[in-house]
Amino acid sequence: MSSSLRHIRGFAWMLAALVALGPLAIDAYLPAIPLMAEDLNTSLHNIELTLSLFLIGFAAGQLIGGPTSDRYGRRLTILIGLSLFMAGSLITALGSHIELLWVGRLLQAFGGGMGVVNTMAMVRDRYSGRESAQVLSKIVTILMIAPLAAPFIGSFLLLFADWRSIFFFLFLYAAILLVVLRLALPETRLAEHVSVISPLRRYLAVLKNRQALAFLFSVAMSNAGMFAFITGSPGVYMGYYGVSEFIYPFLFGANILALSLSNQINIRLLHRFSTTQILRVGQSIQLILGISMIITTLLLQLPLGFLVAQIMLFIGMQGFIVANGMSGATDYFPHSAATATALISASGFTLGALSGALVGLLGDGTPYAMVAVMAACPLIGIVLREWLQRPVTVVQK
Repeated sequence: MSSSLRHIRGFAWMLAALVALGPLAIDAYLPAIPLMAEDLNTSLHNIELTLSLFLIGFAAGQLIGGPTSDRYGRRLTILIGLSLFMAGSLITALGSHIELLWVGRLLQAFGGGMGVVNTMAMVRDRYSGRESAQVLSKIVTILMIAPLAAPFIGSFLLLFADWRSIFFFLFLYAAILLVVLRLALPETRLAEHVSVISPLRRYLAVLKNRQALAFLFSVAMSNAGMFAFITGSPGVYMGYYGVSEFIYPFLFGANILALSLSNQINIRLLHRFSTTQILRVGQSIQLILGISMIITTLLLQLPLGFLVAQIMLFIGMQGFIVANGMSGATDYFPHSAATATALISASGFTLGALSGALVGLLGDGTPYAMVAVMAACPLIGIVLREWLQRPVTVVQK
């Protein structure tokens, strides 16, 4: 890799700002969900459905954006995605019926997915192995500002305007980002890495690689557990425990601080341990915490503070799982990094939409459904990883 590409001024900041589209669009409107249901005269479930639809649209955008990026370039795909995100934000902000919100959120998510999928690909264009995982951890650390700040931004805007101002803010953020990246971010995909293989064949190549799939499911199930919390937390914290929409961001933000700390620890651990070793520890701790939450919530019914502490540690373990899993998987596909990233990330958002919908379907106004789904996710992730990474015996005929 040329030294000019390895020293792009503000590279990590620009990529972190791009990835921030996802958490900003997901988390900023969480404090407004009860108000949105009241204003649009619809059920809380219909508003919560906008989150699942966003995750589905985000996954679809990544599946389309990954091959497009590998074929036509990172910058073009990013700029198209940001434009679609802006259009979806406007439709959502101006929507007067729940159906328009669904359409707007889908378009917003599709555009966001097209842009965000390039982040890992651009890192892979320039780095590999442990260096890639370390750079990703740095980006994630910077990125932590977005999910930490997003609920506070939403609550702050609600002090002066209605819920629509949150989506106008998202439109403005994307517009500024579009201008900055258009002017400052160069193309990182090398000409010799341009792939002429069809997207379907590239996706099949990833799906046929058992080792890559082991990392894929590890990341995807970890994300599914996080989205189960994101979907269920407004109802659990504000509904069941009676927390106000202004205190909720503080409880939500505590998880981001835990995740930021674990990312910093991960950067240091990578000097001594492999990505796979750290990932295994993160998954194991998540499973233990998931079981603990089920036991303490169902049997002991401990106060909110104890549940918040367990969830903080659970979400924090993603710092040991996501960057290492993404790095491990994409190392197998140096010429199709965006395609591999798209499949990994899209799987996470798709399973996140499923876990979130499951929380809503099983929810009874208590934390039980949320913690049960959260606990199931690392269990499934570990089982799939162990199965896919086991040695395959070839029978000689």
